[in-house]
Amino acid sequence: MGPHAAGGTDLERRAREYLRSSPFAARVERIDPLTGDASDRRYLRVRLTGGESLVLALHAGPIDVGALPFVSVARLFQQLPVAVPAILGYSERGGVLALEDLGDITFQAWLSRATEPERLTRYREAASIIDVIQRRGAAVDPAEYPPYQLAFDIEQLTAELDFFVRHFLEGHRRVVLSPSERQALAEEWASLAAELAAEPRVLCHRDFHSRNLMVHRDRLYVIDFQDARLGPDTYDLVSLLRDSYADPGDRARDNIITHFLALKGQADEPGFRRRFALMSVQRNLKALGTFGYQATTRANASYLRDVPRTLGYVRANLHAYSRFSRLQQVLASHLEELD
Repeated sequence: MGPHAAGGTDLERRAREYLRSSPFAARVERIDPLTGDASDRRYLRVRLTGGESLVLALHAGPIDVGALPFVSVARLFQQLPVAVPAILGYSERGGVLALEDLGDITFQAWLSRATEPERLTRYREAASIIDVIQRRGAAVDPAEYPPYQLAFDIEQLTAELDFFVRHFLEGHRRVVLSPSERQALAEEWASLAAELAAEPRVLCHRDFHSRNLMVHRDRLYVIDFQDARLGPDTYDLVSLLRDSYADPGDRARDNIITHFLALKGQADEPGFRRRFALMSVQRNLKALGTFGYQATTRANASYLRDVPRTLGYVRANLHAYSRFSRLQQVLASHLEELD
């Protein structure tokens, strides 16, 4: 594998060990590191003779493939079917999964070069994938797959809002909340979480945004799906249309919501859009918590560039619905972007 092997002694060692005993051993030309996600996994691209390639996902330690959420959810999504990378092999001891290489074109990157009609068509394709996950996911035997044992319940939703307070407000922005403000936020979180948790639950990807969709062979493939669980039918649509990394714009957003409701056979009515807004506030605040955590705890400031767009989403929804008046008042007193 020579001088082009990826840097990092442990990654290189585990990659070499896996590849030596794999069907690809005689065809390896070079190994290149890939940009990872916010997790502890690391990714390498293995270039093979004949212009082919595969991706190695390296976990922090040994894995049990039979218990690995990524593997079980990949099997579930393939059954629906939803396009996901094929699993080509693995090493449990080495913590390695060998995956189909979907290339480098994320939906986010593709959007930056597409025309407006092309963007709308591809967004509709993404919304159709969400519909498949929800509709066909409801027909699957829940005993077979772990995501059906997990849900966005009150505890989970509230924990994510508390995460925003701890890592964005207090950690990143250095806000000092008064006891009355802390109490007000706790009451707002309780109300929001209870309403969202009471909605009928469907299968959700959980992180269905433009960086977790790949444009490959002129269609969208889904990645980073290992945290799939049950949640509101607005959850994945919010992830797509109130995306911190790419904004479809108000006009396209309205169009795609209408398209999604048509796929579900539902009328385009204000009730769904209100529920969409409620989910957006929770989801976007949770994202801000993640950005603050990455910046202050992981020393990764790259996510801070996405804070203005995310705060803009929060502001739009807080001002649009009177039920958020107290939440807007408390947060805007410390975050001028929400005023």
